[in-house]
Amino acid sequence: MNLSTNLLLIIPAFLVAIGVLVTVHEFGHFWVARKLGVKVLRFSIGFGKPLWRRVSKDADKVEYVVAALPFGGYVKMLDERECEEGCEVAVHEVHRAFNRQKLWKRAAIVVAGPVANFLLAMVIYALVFMIGQNAMRPYVDVTQDSPAALAGLQSGDQVTAINGVETTSWEDMRMLLVEEYLKSPQLAINVTTQDGVSQQRTLDLQSVAMFDDEAGALDKIGLKSWLPPYDVVVETVVPNSPAAGAGLQAQDKVLSIDALKPTGARGFVEYIRAHPDQPVVLTVDRAGAMQSISVTPQISAGQSVATIGAALAPPPPDLRDKVYFTESYGLVDSLWRGAAKTWQMSALTLKLMGRMLTGEVSLKNVSGPVTIAQFAGVSAAYGLTYYLGFLAVVSVSLGVLNLLPVPMLDGGHLLYYLVEWVKGSPVSAETEAVGFRLGMAIIGGLMVLALYNDFTRLLN
Repeated sequence: MNLSTNLLLIIPAFLVAIGVLVTVHEFGHFWVARKLGVKVLRFSIGFGKPLWRRVSKDADKVEYVVAALPFGGYVKMLDERECEEGCEVAVHEVHRAFNRQKLWKRAAIVVAGPVANFLLAMVIYALVFMIGQNAMRPYVDVTQDSPAALAGLQSGDQVTAINGVETTSWEDMRMLLVEEYLKSPQLAINVTTQDGVSQQRTLDLQSVAMFDDEAGALDKIGLKSWLPPYDVVVETVVPNSPAAGAGLQAQDKVLSIDALKPTGARGFVEYIRAHPDQPVVLTVDRAGAMQSISVTPQISAGQSVATIGAALAPPPPDLRDKVYFTESYGLVDSLWRGAAKTWQMSALTLKLMGRMLTGEVSLKNVSGPVTIAQFAGVSAAYGLTYYLGFLAVVSVSLGVLNLLPVPMLDGGHLLYYLVEWVKGSPVSAETEAVGFRLGMAIIGGLMVLALYNDFTRLLN
């Protein structure tokens, strides 16, 4: 997929994601405020110049707006503190002003936004579990001399449990490894070997800095997904590509690449990517006749990795049935799993944020709108369930982030309310002003860091 095609997918996928997540978050504030009798003046998705505007026909005349800048939104409520100079809240509506509400009502309205994001994530996860998603059983390929290899794990082992918690898929195993590592760096790994023998291994990660950079945790452990060996067969050849120019043809079976026997498509592709602009020699079986073909992998315009322009045949059906499966559940089980998944992701996000404050998790892991947009495009390209999963992850992150006790965020307002509950009176206007400036500095600093990380990734 070239750059222009990527952008045609990335931009709408990103805008849809932002629109859905912001709308749900602000609707949480809006719905609870209306239910508790607070007058809402405006419900805006985005900031700046209105692109679309509609006024409700009821007595409140709520203004609904879609604005030009899509990065956020807000719900404006009747509030005596925000009344412009010279204006005055009508006497008959004073009781509907936000600032006149009891403490529990104000707290409920504020917390409703993040709660709406958590509920959205739960519903999305449940929907994905009901639709069914393609999954891989947790067979592992082990990197030589890695922590996994030192623990005695071997390629072809199927991980069945980590610290006593069962795993059913590769995604389960990946999440559980990180979750259990955050509790203790020594993990008990239960596996079933290729011979069908159940064994337990002790994976010691005390000397592994799992999050000191952007490298994946599984890469540092030395684990990749595993497929049984199978023949590498060319399915199609792209016209005018290096493969076509070298004479490679569909149905050619690759016996070796630079005298190395490939054990599957992934190993072949990784070798090609590791040799840009360097000739590699393929030995192929073409209708029973052996041929030697020299081809030079190239990085095409709009691509980031070297290719030769040949698509490989998928693994044989019997092999796929052994490793791949469709993970789906009924309505009740899906709802339960959706709630559990949302809780797991929320707790994990909060723990990693905490480790970031201690320096254990690198600030390079902070991502901004560019990286999020890229993930939106990639997940949309893979299919509906992947895109829904992306939405759920970002929704959880948005919910957790907004609950942090930082002025300007929902969590900052909840902190003020906690102080008010303890001391018996609201915090002063001066304190709120100082908090607002502090919150602006923190959020601004995070945005600068996130954008710096985004553009560093692009340049690299």
